[in-house]
Amino acid sequence: MKKIIALAAASVFMLSGCGGSGQSTEDAVAKYGSDTLKFYNWGEYIGEDVIANFEKEYGVDVISEYFDSNEAMYTKLQAGDKYDILVPSDYMIERLIREDMLQPIDKSVIPNLENLADGVKNLDYDPDNTYSVPYFWGDVGLLYNKNNVSKEEIEAEGYNILKNEKYKGSIYIYDSERDAFMVALKALGYSMNTESDDEINAAYEWLKEVNSTMEPSYVTDEVIDSMANGNKDIAVVYSGDAAYILSQNEDMAFCIPNEGTNIWSDAMVIPKNAENPKLANEFINYILSYDASYSNSSTVGYASSNKEVLEEMSSEGGEYYENEAYMPRIGYEKDEIFKDNEVLRVKLSELWAKVKAE
Repeated sequence: MKKIIALAAASVFMLSGCGGSGQSTEDAVAKYGSDTLKFYNWGEYIGEDVIANFEKEYGVDVISEYFDSNEAMYTKLQAGDKYDILVPSDYMIERLIREDMLQPIDKSVIPNLENLADGVKNLDYDPDNTYSVPYFWGDVGLLYNKNNVSKEEIEAEGYNILKNEKYKGSIYIYDSERDAFMVALKALGYSMNTESDDEINAAYEWLKEVNSTMEPSYVTDEVIDSMANGNKDIAVVYSGDAAYILSQNEDMAFCIPNEGTNIWSDAMVIPKNAENPKLANEFINYILSYDASYSNSSTVGYASSNKEVLEEMSSEGGEYYENEAYMPRIGYEKDEIFKDNEVLRVKLSELWAKVKAE
């Protein structure tokens, strides 16, 4: 699942736990065996000063590279490229574990695991956090302009509002087969992890109808600024992007349909071929700290995996207090997590291309 991230205009956030000169490069090499960490992450998915403060405190250099899809990241890893930390999504972590491409984290040097929020604990793809440590999490819903779409209407129709011809030409849908088919399958009352050909074909027909009658715009990053500017009435949006848009435009609101949604999480993992696992574990512990987690969530807008930060951000006085999109929905029976299924992914990719070609 591709994440589409907005960098909020944030003031410089100095980490209180990173004062002083930190350890020297020589100390870092002696302690970790290296002074360089290779970090492979989604673009614009980290606090503005988090990397710089880590480098200063620990006497190391961080080389950051960026990917725009789990599949692109997987291809590079499979080709033998070496990174110390990756931040893939849940279903991709499931695949990497199954294919023995990850090494266990060293919990003995990550005391900040105690900081994890309940919503990201004991997830099915890695229930004991043997191989992964949650970074951000969220869900997918419908962002809408309150001036043109009523709350009662969108709650009553759910995803089927995307077929309401009153909004023809005023809808954004992510250009992503997983997200598009999740919407269609949930609208039809099916699991987004279904392997039933009949259900998949029904979802394909649902999307074809939307495409042929509603003139939707299929988008990626541009949905953020476009909806912040009020360019269309309804958009399928990731919660973190929605949280940012809501903070920029008071006319916008967010709804998670009753039919269910995808509850996703991205987590830090250490590849089996990582050259600096000791430094990687140190970095994971650092990211889970209050200060780094606060900076990440404040800057990016997604729900923090740190329970204290999550509570502070969403409580009265917090940056995302009363922001409908910041806190993911927890414990709703129709919500699901994507499972790794390469056969299904390929099938959906082929059908999604056909939908857009109609």
